[in-house]
Amino acid sequence: MASDRIFGLVMAIVALAYIASATQIQTSFLSDPVGPKTFPILIGVVCAISALFMVFKPDPEPDWPVLRTFGAIFFAVIVLVTYAYLLKPLGFLLPTAIAAGVLSFQISPKVKTAVLSGLGLSIGLFILFKYALDLGLVPFPKSWMG
Repeated sequence: MASDRIFGLVMAIVALAYIASATQIQTSFLSDPVGPKTFPILIGVVCAISALFMVFKPDPEPDWPVLRTFGAIFFAVIVLVTYAYLLKPLGFLLPTAIAAGVLSFQISPKVKTAVLSGLGLSIGLFILFKYALDLGLVPFPKSWMG
């Protein structure tokens, strides 16, 4: 219960700071009747109400996962950050296949399934993004393509 109350209090302070910063948005004389301040202020109010709800009516104390689970989450974050950095130099297909395969292996440690998942996701997502959504993806490193 204490963790919910602390998080709720921190989020209430963040929401109030967000609302205060939203009130500083400059408006021009040609803006619509609602103005550009209304939406950010509404978001801040909803966040503040949610935060206060957590302070005054917290959930029971959660069962935190074991340390090994946090290690697995940290490893997944490292894989995804590395994936983001490798997309531009290596193209889409290779980093996506590796990252998807590694994360699939982390979920279910079967090599064949992980390799097939990585390849399938890589190719399937490339087709979806490139042709259905018309994104300008590069499939392989530019040096490979001549």
